[in-house]
Amino acid sequence: MDVSAVVLSFNSKRYIETCVRSLVKSYDECALQGEIFVVENGSLDGSVEILKGLQAEFGARLKVIYLSENTGTTRSRNMALRQASGEAVLILDSDAYMNAGALRAMLDYQRSQPRAGMIAPKLIYPSGKFQLSVDVFPTIARKAQRYLALRQLEAREPPAAAGPVDYAISACWLLSKAAVEATGLLDERIFYSPEDVDYCIRLWKAGYQVHYFPAVSVVHDAQEISRPKGLAINKFTVRHAKGLLYLFLKHRYGLFLGGLYRRIGRFA
Repeated sequence: MDVSAVVLSFNSKRYIETCVRSLVKSYDECALQGEIFVVENGSLDGSVEILKGLQAEFGARLKVIYLSENTGTTRSRNMALRQASGEAVLILDSDAYMNAGALRAMLDYQRSQPRAGMIAPKLIYPSGKFQLSVDVFPTIARKAQRYLALRQLEAREPPAAAGPVDYAISACWLLSKAAVEATGLLDERIFYSPEDVDYCIRLWKAGYQVHYFPAVSVVHDAQEISRPKGLAINKFTVRHAKGLLYLFLKHRYGLFLGGLYRRIGRFA
């Protein structure tokens, strides 16, 4: 198997069919042997019915794990990762849409960069506008800046060159099988975010690198459920805050990055 895609679905009626079809089309156009895992996290919006119809159409290429409740982003992705057999693993949000050009280029780039255990393409909104998807590891000050002024940060000129970055959001990751085996599964003590930061830190610790690859772009029609309008707080915001505190305690940092960089060999 060339590629195993892992997609989460939670009330994703607007997106899930487009996401799945984009993967099938990309596999076919790249002449790749690919499988798609969708973990259905207890949706109540009609997503289940859509997925059952897609299963009838695509057969064994589409494997759906149906859950009765939302188990978060880590436990559910791990269910699929344990079954994935591809030489590359593609983590994709249900509101992100793959294209053949991006998939082929990312696979080629990863083969040319053995230490690049994770490849993250440029993410764009459906309008074509740049989306901030890679960043320095979060500190308390940086998280406050992202929460209060994300749109201003995105207005800056995006990175132009491919190469190592601290971390990438998990809307679209291409992971090598070797990197997954060395890093392990996602930390299930984090329910929803910042599981992506934690995994990137651990991947760096395992001797691999996270690379941004802006030569190609992938549309991410971001739902941003942890970013309510204005300064209101919802349950996902609270879970994100708890996960962030856990991340700081686990990796022994919060205010400054120097110690973390030394421990993971970020600039070694």
